[in-house]
This record gives sequence, structure tokens and C-alpha cells, in this order.
Amino acid sequence: MDRSDEKQPVTRNSPETPTPAASPIVMSGPPNATSGRPATAHALRNEIRVWTRDLLIAIGLALVIIVFLYQPVKVEGTSMAPLLSDQERIFINKFVYRFEPIERGDVVVFWYPLDHTKSFIKRVVGLPGETVEIRQGTVYVNGHSVPEPYVPPQYEDLSDFGPVRVPKDNYFVMGDHRISSNDSRVFGSVPSHFIYGRAVFAYWPVDHFGSLSGADESAK
Repeated sequence: MDRSDEKQPVTRNSPETPTPAASPIVMSGPPNATSGRPATAHALRNEIRVWTRDLLIAIGLALVIIVFLYQPVKVEGTSMAPLLSDQERIFINKFVYRFEPIERGDVVVFWYPLDHTKSFIKRVVGLPGETVEIRQGTVYVNGHSVPEPYVPPQYEDLSDFGPVRVPKDNYFVMGDHRISSNDSRVFGSVPSHFIYGRAVFAYWPVDHFGSLSGADESAK
């Protein structure tokens, strides 16, 4: 039987009921435990960059200070014992005397007056215009004895010297190890323009690590 003309069911959209458009589907579920990691890693990288920047700035400033303000020097000999030993490394302040006067008790570095290619380190004992005299190892300045706690009894030189008057713009210097020091008792006073630094800090050997300013202050 020919069923070609049999009507097939037809589905039509009613004009009153339009077909709804497809909507996105949002799946809900437990939060992702790794969702906060990118933000945390970014914050950590920023923190590392900040610390690295600050460290480099600090290192740069330290280098500038050391190069332009301080100078490392090596002590040769024992004339400043017990404060400084042979081969000890210290820093000297090269600019302090542009702003402060040289004072009694300062441990200074200067060009050796008899050979300007050499540097010496001694302690200032007499200032410009003062009269220095030594009687049986005791130092007198303008007739008054000068306390010297930095000179141990075993390092004293009990001989006499002077009196001598320190010229203008000159300084009378001596080593703390008096019996083995080549100082102003031998080569005379030191002109101020020969003095180019004050000893401020010892850094080697490590058991001597520390400031040298306390020794200066005790002599003033």
C-alpha cells in the first residue's frame, strides 16, 4: 500500500510561545585551592625586588663612604703598642680635620717629615705654640704634667727631653711605645699639612675589631 501521501506529524512553533535562547551554564563547586598562588608569588617577587634594591643602595653608599671618607691602612711596627700592633689594619678618617681641629690625644697619620714617601702613625702630644718637656718619662705641656693612661709602665722612656716650643701650625707627636718610637723627639714637630687622617677604627685582626676613638677621648 502506497503510504507516500500519508501525512507526517509536523511540529510548529507557536507564535505565542517563542523558543528560549540558550543561556550559559555556570557550574558551582568547591573553591580552587590554588587560586591565590599567583597573587602571593607576585607579592613575593615585589618584596624581593625591594629588598635587593635597598641592599644595593646600602652597599653603594658604604663604598662611597669608604672610598671618599675613610681609607684603610696597615700599621707597620710597634711604636703605637699596645693600642695598635704590627701589621694591624685600621681605617682612618681623611676629612675629619677639614671640619674639626687636631686635638691632643688624637692618633694621626702623616707624611714622614724626613721622607715624604713614607707615612707614620703617632699620637698628638703638643699643640701649636705649646712648650713640651719630658722629665724622667713624664710629659709636661706648658709646665703641667699630662696624664697618659695609654702608655703602660713597661713602655715608658724615663729619659729627659726638652723643653721645646711647638711652632705655629705644627704638632708634637709621640708613639705610645716610648722606648721604641721614632717620633718628634727625633725628627721634630709635624706641620699640619702633613697630617692627612685620624685613626678611627680597627678591623683586623678580628680580636682588635672596634673603635679607636675611645683611646683618643681618654687622653683629652
